[in-house]
Amino acid sequence: MRVWYNNVMEAHRYAADVFGSRIRIGRAPSNDIVLNSPFVADEALVLHRQGEQWELQALGLNGCEVNGARVAPGKRFKLLDNTSIQVFPFVLAFESAEQTRTSESQQRQALDRNMFELLHAMHVELLSVMDLGSANDPRVETDEYILSVERNLEEIARLQGLAEPQNAALVAHITGHAVRSRLVEELIHQAGETASATFQPEGTWSRLVSAVPAREDELRRLVAKIMKSLGLDGPGDLSRQMDVVEANFWSSWSAVAEQLFEEFRLYLALRHLKKQIKDIVFGYGPLEDLLRTPTVTEIMVISRDHIYIEKNGIVENSGRQFISDEVTQTIIERIVSKVGRRIDKSQPLVDARLTDGSRVNAVVAPIAVSGPCLTVRKFPLKRLSVDELVRIGSLTDTVAEFLRAAVIARRNILIAGGTGTGKTTLLNCLSDFIPDKERIVTIEDTAELQLHKEHVVRLETKKANAEGAGAYTIHDLVQNALRMRPDRVVVGECRGAEALDMLQAMNTGHDGSMTTLHANSAEDVILRLEVMVQSAADLPIDSIHRQIASAVDLVVQLTRMRDGSRRVTQVTELVGVEDVGGGIRTKDLFLLEQGEQCPRLCPTGRLPSFMGQLIDRNLIRLESFYR
Repeated sequence: MRVWYNNVMEAHRYAADVFGSRIRIGRAPSNDIVLNSPFVADEALVLHRQGEQWELQALGLNGCEVNGARVAPGKRFKLLDNTSIQVFPFVLAFESAEQTRTSESQQRQALDRNMFELLHAMHVELLSVMDLGSANDPRVETDEYILSVERNLEEIARLQGLAEPQNAALVAHITGHAVRSRLVEELIHQAGETASATFQPEGTWSRLVSAVPAREDELRRLVAKIMKSLGLDGPGDLSRQMDVVEANFWSSWSAVAEQLFEEFRLYLALRHLKKQIKDIVFGYGPLEDLLRTPTVTEIMVISRDHIYIEKNGIVENSGRQFISDEVTQTIIERIVSKVGRRIDKSQPLVDARLTDGSRVNAVVAPIAVSGPCLTVRKFPLKRLSVDELVRIGSLTDTVAEFLRAAVIARRNILIAGGTGTGKTTLLNCLSDFIPDKERIVTIEDTAELQLHKEHVVRLETKKANAEGAGAYTIHDLVQNALRMRPDRVVVGECRGAEALDMLQAMNTGHDGSMTTLHANSAEDVILRLEVMVQSAADLPIDSIHRQIASAVDLVVQLTRMRDGSRRVTQVTELVGVEDVGGGIRTKDLFLLEQGEQCPRLCPTGRLPSFMGQLIDRNLIRLESFYR
């Protein structure tokens, strides 16, 4: 609980965080809160906690006033929210731990807004006093140019009154951001993980030319001290460490912030402001740090002041924002230009692949009503394996062994699931089981697959040019792939007419092919395929069902759970077409069952129709199927 108190004769207000179930308040130094006045009794008040409720008892001869009503010595009074107590000449107010956290969070949000306003003002002023180039400007490679930018920013900050006493709280807050940013960099360095090469600064603009070595050493010692206080001063899981920083950094920072000299705080605040402005001018602005953080898997900009991220499968507000819509648009243009695309009012939508494989989708006006939008799906440098999927609980050893056998036995597999359920990740993992001697042709809208095979031909769709010509769709590429002598065809995702070509490829000697599509269950997969095939050709449903049943052997269903984890929830075999009434017969081989502790993917007891072939080829043992 936090207690606020002040002497009515003085202007300063004090705060004290107190712990335990009994809190003593009075003049004597032995009290938990000392009220230094001759008018206050040695022990004036005592607070008792009864469960979640606090109770006050007056002890001094003069008693006290609670919300203006006098409480006699010895009397007890239940504390409610916003209760005000007067022990002349002091006034006291109380906050619960939850209220304290909420209050501190609101204060940080207000200071964040002030910081963004300052960044916007500094950016506008910098543009007025300097002829700024882009990150590709040759001047950016010189220390003299970067130093001139930083010195101008120092002068602009001075003119903005950053060092004035009334901005002391803002300086302390910006200093906290500087230390937190440096702490995260150190954790990433310790973990041996870096962001993808696409988002590494390509020039030298990211370095701090105006750095003072002695101050930088002091910053390193400060970061080491905070890491120790947070229990992060050793190797560990980066995801867990980032969670600790997210939850506890600001409380740890408040314990050391006031101990720093004013000059050092101002140095760190200027250091952070310089970095943020340079990120805006030459880099990706507030996205820069997010793009370099391995634990952030997706970034979603829905408006200039709302940037959401995905970490550990959970979507949350990052608390970051762009300083204006114009800056947002400029940075989006900077990102898509890296891959030779453009985005403007005439072409307001771009779907692009960056050089590290990360997928970028950007939408601007007139399509985007609330301002420019950007979605970046990052891909880890180290691709997940099936063993790692088993370790994190996405599937079981038994299912992994069965899918391995099915891939080697050249069964056609369709991976289904919703957005962000891990379809591409599982497709990458299953491709590891394809024998090295086989020729694979991959076809994607935006190339994301990372097949660690030697004999792979990668094809990617092409948008139409400015004249509206030269477009190549997945439908076109699937047709062309069949002329390239593939052993297997892997389509990143079936969305439309290409589904018919994919089914025909599976039916014409290209066994062992794989693809993904959006569907909520194995039954929905059939309905989705019906619609997609009919968009390509006017075929009767019975004919479509025969095509599907003949082509697809297995459907692997993925689901995103409530806790953000991604799991295989169903493995189903398409057995054939019903003799009476049409339709496709399905056989569930594995289903997710709700256990006492956590859901588990369990065998249904039904064997696939091709189980005998797997056993004959020593690809699987019957007893292992029921583990």
